[in-house]
Amino acid sequence: MTEDFTNNLRLLCSYYKSVAEVCRRLNMNRAQFNRYLNGTTVPTRNTQRRICDFFGVEPSEITLSSKQFAKLVQARPILYQEDVATSPEQLAFNQLNRAGQQGVSKYCGDYFEYYLSMACPGKILRTLVSIESQGDKTYYRRIERLNPSRTKKPFHGVYCGVVQLLSDRLFMMDYESITHVEMTQTILYPSFRNRVDQLTGLRLGVSGRGERAPCCVRVVYEYLGKNIHKKQAIAQCGLYDFDSTEITEDIRQSIVNDMKEDDWHFRARF
Repeated sequence: MTEDFTNNLRLLCSYYKSVAEVCRRLNMNRAQFNRYLNGTTVPTRNTQRRICDFFGVEPSEITLSSKQFAKLVQARPILYQEDVATSPEQLAFNQLNRAGQQGVSKYCGDYFEYYLSMACPGKILRTLVSIESQGDKTYYRRIERLNPSRTKKPFHGVYCGVVQLLSDRLFMMDYESITHVEMTQTILYPSFRNRVDQLTGLRLGVSGRGERAPCCVRVVYEYLGKNIHKKQAIAQCGLYDFDSTEITEDIRQSIVNDMKEDDWHFRARF
């Protein structure tokens, strides 16, 4: 796997002027990237996803045999765009990203996310969210652990996304990384305290049931820390009855999706 990966990575880099330019565009340390090219180090899953997204290939493709991968690239060329870094659209996104990264590092770490399940009415879904900064961007990963029948092996859904802090709100957008058929958006009220305990907001996605209807729910992020035992945390994720003693009363009340008689819009609680 390592030899094929390094050969395939070298092939992808050959479409650019130099390895240094690839590292600059990826915002990745040159010495570390050279270790990937030399096969002395294997990138983490997150880093591999970053590299694949940059070149426009899938993680499952970049680990193919060198011969298979070369045929794939010939059939679907990796196009080099000379002006991609200076296009008005790219400059606008770069400016937005710079503005959205100011102060966001305060919120890096792991959280339990709570909301009323869109697929299983009446149930509370607890997921694990990990936020981390990489270079000049902030990413997050959300892991769902589902086992509605409790008779089969749990299913794990993995969502990857980006975080921006704009006008005193955390904006988060992710996609389902296995099937690529779903995206979700979350807007959270940031914590103005020195210590981050809970974040509240709204989450927009689609129901996992057959109709795949767009839904909006209240959501709570409960801060766990930066060095948690993730395996144990994931084991605590899943569907819970609304009155479960595993869910605290303040969280339960914060995620109820009710509206007042004079409400014209569905709002987050804070």
